[in-house]
Amino acid sequence: MTHTLLVTGAAGRIGGMLRPRLARPDRILRLLDVATVEDPGEREEVVTASVTDLDALTAACRGADAVVHLGGISSEAPWHEILDVNIHGTFTVFEAARRAGVPRVVFASSNHAVGFHPAVDPVPDDLPPRPDTFYGVAKVAGEALGSLYHDRYGLDVVCLRIGTCIEEPPDARALATWLSPDDVARLVEAAVTVRSPGFRVVWGVSDNTRRRWSLTAAAELGYRSADDAEVFAGRDLPTDPWTDAFVGGSFAGSRYDEPGV
Repeated sequence: MTHTLLVTGAAGRIGGMLRPRLARPDRILRLLDVATVEDPGEREEVVTASVTDLDALTAACRGADAVVHLGGISSEAPWHEILDVNIHGTFTVFEAARRAGVPRVVFASSNHAVGFHPAVDPVPDDLPPRPDTFYGVAKVAGEALGSLYHDRYGLDVVCLRIGTCIEEPPDARALATWLSPDDVARLVEAAVTVRSPGFRVVWGVSDNTRRRWSLTAAAELGYRSADDAEVFAGRDLPTDPWTDAFVGGSFAGSRYDEPGV
C-alpha cells in the first residue's frame, strides 16, 4: 500500500535533510513550499503554496496519511510576520488536515517554546511553556493547537521540540543540543509510523554525551538516536556562558530586543 506524506516547508534546511531520508518505495512525498523545491524525484510531488492559504493546504492534504509541518519563519522576526506565517499558518495546517481527513500531524516545534527555562540536567519531557522570543511563542501556540485538534477532533499529533538541527554543531552549546540530519529523519519516521500516539510533546535531540534534554518520550515513539555530537568536541567552538544557562541558548539573550529585530 502506498502512503503519502505531506511535508510543508519542504524547500527549507530540515526539509532538505528529510527528503532523501524519508524516501521509501511505498511512499509518496508531497512537498509544499512557497520557495522552489529543487530536483523533485519520481516519488515526489511538488505543491507551490503558502501555509497561510487554507484552500491550497486543504487540497494538498487530500489523500495524505500524515502531515509533517516544517513550514514557517525559522528564526526570530517581527511580530506581524510571526503571527501571520508561524501562528496563523500552523492553524491553517491543522484545520486543513482536519477538513481533508488526515489522521496525523507531526509539528516541528522547538526548544525555544521553553527557552527561558534553566538548562538543568536533566531537562524533563513535560517542561511547560516558557518561550524566549516571538518565534518561541509561535511554537507554544502550535503545541496548543495540536492539543486542541487532538482533544476536539481526534487527530494524532506529535510535537517535536527540535534542538540544533544542522550538519555539524556550530558552537559549544550544540554539543548538548545537536540533532543530526540522520537522527531528525529517525525521529520524524518514528513520529509518522508509531501506532496511535495521541498527543505527544517530545525532545528532538541526538543522544549526545553532553545531552541534558530527556529522550524518554521520544524513545516511547520508537526513536533511537545513532549519533553523538561528541565527535566534534575537539574543535574550537564558540561559547556564551550566560545564554548557555538557558534551554534556548542565545535566543534568551538581549540581542533579540535590539531595534529592527
